[in-house]
Amino acid sequence: MFDALLQSYPVVVEWDVAWGDMDAYGHVNNVVYFRYFEQARIAYLERIGWLKLKEERGLGPIVASTSARYRKALVYPDHLWIGAKAVEVLSDRVRFVYRLVSRKHQALAAEGEVVVVSYDYHRGEKVPIPEAIRAAIAALEAGSTTAEHQSRASPSTEP
Repeated sequence: MFDALLQSYPVVVEWDVAWGDMDAYGHVNNVVYFRYFEQARIAYLERIGWLKLKEERGLGPIVASTSARYRKALVYPDHLWIGAKAVEVLSDRVRFVYRLVSRKHQALAAEGEVVVVSYDYHRGEKVPIPEAIRAAIAALEAGSTTAEHQSRASPSTEP
Protein backbone atom coordinates (compact mmCIF):
# COMPACT_ATOMS: atom_id res chain seq x y z
CA MET A 1 0.00 0.00 0.00
CA PHE A 2 2.77 2.45 0.89
CA ASP A 3 4.69 1.56 -2.25
CA ALA A 4 1.66 2.38 -4.38
CA LEU A 5 1.28 5.81 -2.76
CA LEU A 6 4.99 6.63 -3.03
CA GLN A 7 6.16 4.74 -6.12
CA SER A 8 6.81 7.89 -8.17
CA TYR A 9 8.77 9.55 -5.34
CA PRO A 10 12.52 8.98 -5.78
CA VAL A 11 13.35 9.91 -2.18
CA VAL A 12 11.39 8.51 0.76
CA VAL A 13 12.38 8.93 4.39
CA GLU A 14 10.87 7.10 7.33
CA TRP A 15 10.09 8.95 10.53
CA ASP A 16 8.46 8.24 13.87
CA VAL A 17 5.98 10.69 15.33
CA ALA A 18 7.34 11.90 18.67
CA TRP A 19 5.17 12.62 21.71
CA GLY A 20 6.47 16.20 21.64
CA ASP A 21 5.17 16.69 18.07
CA MET A 22 1.62 16.90 19.42
CA ASP A 23 -0.05 20.07 20.63
CA ALA A 24 -2.74 20.92 23.17
CA TYR A 25 -5.40 19.57 20.80
CA GLY A 26 -3.94 16.08 21.04
CA HIS A 27 -2.64 15.79 17.47
CA VAL A 28 0.55 16.67 15.62
CA ASN A 29 0.85 20.44 15.37
CA ASN A 30 0.44 21.79 11.84
CA VAL A 31 3.93 23.33 11.77
CA VAL A 32 5.50 19.94 12.51
CA TYR A 33 4.29 18.65 9.13
CA PHE A 34 6.68 21.17 7.56
CA ARG A 35 9.51 19.66 9.60
CA TYR A 36 8.55 16.22 8.30
CA PHE A 37 8.56 17.57 4.74
CA GLU A 38 11.92 19.19 5.41
CA GLN A 39 13.44 15.79 6.24
CA ALA A 40 12.51 14.47 2.79
CA ARG A 41 13.64 17.67 1.06
CA ILE A 42 17.04 17.63 2.78
CA ALA A 43 17.51 13.95 1.87
CA TYR A 44 16.67 14.83 -1.75
CA LEU A 45 19.06 17.82 -1.79
CA GLU A 46 21.83 15.67 -0.32
CA ARG A 47 21.27 13.00 -2.99
CA ILE A 48 21.65 15.52 -5.83
CA GLY A 49 24.69 17.21 -4.26
CA TRP A 50 23.15 20.64 -3.82
CA LEU A 51 23.98 20.87 -0.11
CA LYS A 52 27.60 19.93 -0.79
CA LEU A 53 27.79 22.58 -3.52
CA LYS A 54 26.47 25.14 -1.02
CA GLU A 55 29.24 24.21 1.41
CA GLU A 56 31.96 24.25 -1.25
CA ARG A 57 30.98 27.22 -3.42
CA GLY A 58 28.12 28.99 -1.65
CA LEU A 59 25.62 28.01 -4.38
CA GLY A 60 22.67 26.35 -2.76
CA PRO A 61 18.93 26.11 -2.37
CA ILE A 62 16.75 28.52 -0.43
CA VAL A 63 13.02 28.11 0.24
CA ALA A 64 10.85 30.70 -1.53
CA SER A 65 7.42 29.32 -0.57
CA THR A 66 5.83 26.27 0.99
CA SER A 67 2.35 24.88 1.59
CA ALA A 68 0.57 21.86 3.02
CA ARG A 69 -2.75 20.09 2.69
CA TYR A 70 -3.73 18.10 5.76
CA ARG A 71 -5.79 14.97 5.11
CA LYS A 72 -5.57 12.99 8.39
CA ALA A 73 -4.72 14.12 11.91
CA LEU A 74 -1.55 12.42 13.12
CA VAL A 75 -1.02 11.36 16.73
CA TYR A 76 1.69 9.62 18.72
CA PRO A 77 2.64 6.82 18.22
CA ASP A 78 2.81 6.51 14.46
CA HIS A 79 5.38 5.72 11.78
CA LEU A 80 5.55 7.85 8.64
CA TRP A 81 6.89 7.60 5.13
CA ILE A 82 7.60 11.00 3.56
CA GLY A 83 8.26 11.18 -0.17
CA ALA A 84 9.76 14.05 -2.16
CA LYS A 85 9.97 14.58 -5.90
CA ALA A 86 10.72 17.43 -8.28
CA VAL A 87 7.79 18.26 -10.54
CA GLU A 88 9.00 21.45 -12.21
CA VAL A 89 12.53 22.67 -12.89
CA LEU A 90 12.89 26.21 -14.20
CA SER A 91 16.04 28.22 -14.84
CA ASP A 92 16.44 29.37 -11.23
CA ARG A 93 13.98 27.29 -9.19
CA VAL A 94 12.58 23.85 -8.54
CA ARG A 95 9.09 22.95 -7.35
CA PHE A 96 9.01 19.85 -5.16
CA VAL A 97 5.94 18.00 -3.93
CA TYR A 98 5.65 15.78 -0.88
CA ARG A 99 3.47 12.93 0.27
CA LEU A 100 3.26 11.89 3.89
CA VAL A 101 1.86 8.41 4.53
CA SER A 102 0.80 7.17 7.98
CA ARG A 103 1.13 3.57 9.16
CA LYS A 104 -1.61 4.09 11.74
CA HIS A 105 -4.11 5.41 9.18
CA GLN A 106 -2.82 3.15 6.38
CA ALA A 107 -3.36 6.18 4.16
CA LEU A 108 -2.09 9.48 2.86
CA ALA A 109 -2.02 11.91 5.80
CA ALA A 110 -0.75 15.09 4.11
CA GLU A 111 0.58 16.54 0.90
CA GLY A 112 2.87 19.49 0.51
CA GLU A 113 4.75 21.64 -1.92
CA VAL A 114 7.82 23.85 -1.82
CA VAL A 115 9.52 26.16 -4.29
CA VAL A 116 13.28 26.18 -3.84
CA VAL A 117 15.32 28.92 -5.52
CA SER A 118 18.97 28.58 -6.53
CA TYR A 119 20.85 31.11 -4.43
CA ASP A 120 24.38 32.48 -4.27
CA TYR A 121 24.98 32.83 -0.54
CA HIS A 122 28.19 34.86 -1.08
CA ARG A 123 26.55 37.49 -3.28
CA GLY A 124 23.12 37.31 -1.64
CA GLU A 125 21.14 36.83 -4.86
CA LYS A 126 19.35 34.18 -6.87
CA VAL A 127 21.26 32.51 -9.68
CA PRO A 128 20.55 29.90 -12.36
CA ILE A 129 20.51 26.30 -11.17
CA PRO A 130 23.97 24.81 -11.83
CA GLU A 131 24.01 22.31 -14.72
CA ALA A 132 25.37 19.54 -12.47
CA ILE A 133 22.35 19.95 -10.17
CA ARG A 134 19.93 19.93 -13.12
CA ALA A 135 21.53 16.72 -14.41
CA ALA A 136 21.37 15.13 -10.94
CA ILE A 137 17.66 16.00 -10.61
CA ALA A 138 16.93 14.54 -14.06
CA ALA A 139 18.85 11.36 -13.26
CA LEU A 140 17.18 10.91 -9.87
CA GLU A 141 13.69 11.51 -11.28
CA ALA A 142 14.35 9.15 -14.21
CA GLY A 143 14.92 6.30 -11.77
CA SER A 144 11.98 7.23 -9.52
CA THR A 145 10.45 3.75 -9.38
CA THR A 146 13.29 2.62 -7.10
CA ALA A 147 13.08 5.03 -4.19
CA GLU A 148 15.89 5.23 -1.67
CA HIS A 149 14.56 4.93 1.86
CA GLN A 150 16.17 6.58 4.85
CA SER A 151 15.03 5.93 8.39
CA ARG A 152 15.06 7.83 11.63
CA ALA A 153 13.43 6.08 14.55
CA SER A 154 12.70 8.11 17.62
CA PRO A 155 14.45 6.63 20.66
CA SER A 156 11.13 6.52 22.51
CA THR A 157 9.29 4.36 19.94
CA GLU A 158 9.68 1.06 18.18
CA PRO A 159 9.23 0.91 14.39
